[in-house]
Amino acid sequence: MSRSALIPTPIGDARVLTSAATDAAVTLVLGHGASGGAEAPDLSALSASLPALGVTVIRVEQPWRVAGRRVAAPPATLDRGWLAVLEQLPVLGALVVGGRSAGARVACRTAARLNARGVVALAFPLHPPGRPDRSRLAELREPIDAGIPTLVVQGERDAFGRPEEFPPDLATVLRAVPGADHGLSGRRTARAGADLVRERVVAEVVGWLRESGLLARR
Repeated sequence: MSRSALIPTPIGDARVLTSAATDAAVTLVLGHGASGGAEAPDLSALSASLPALGVTVIRVEQPWRVAGRRVAAPPATLDRGWLAVLEQLPVLGALVVGGRSAGARVACRTAARLNARGVVALAFPLHPPGRPDRSRLAELREPIDAGIPTLVVQGERDAFGRPEEFPPDLATVLRAVPGADHGLSGRRTARAGADLVRERVVAEVVGWLRESGLLARR
């Protein structure tokens, strides 16, 4: 069960949902996308599954959404709110930051400033749908260039960037989820059900944490 709390930031209160592990080896802090909140299926699946493996999962709901606004704040404002929350969070073990879509972008842009040990980018929006010319690859490169291990979990049908659109020489771990779209929920696919997609996302994150040496095998 997640514990909910409000945390003040310079741009308004953020909400955090904490699913704590006993003797956590890793604290994984996750942000949400621009069209959904902290209870997105992939974020919720990680929050439900990882604490039993020694990972405390903290989901951060940005102040714009807590305030009931429908349009996400600009990137610089998102970063301000995120950094203010992270400054106040209790972190046990290695800090890994991440999120889905816009939340993944925030994590990539701020990981080095937070001295994070890793980044988990779920459904990274490489470009707007149909606009590959508007690449956001530079944001994804920020933690990689800083030497921070980075995982990208991408649906093979993601309109914001399919796995094969990522440069093959990108020094990151890229895991494709069969049948999944940008939501990583499986709701709109015939090839993979919602439960299977969520299980795959969890398995990829857990496997990467172990491969990176951040989480011991149990």
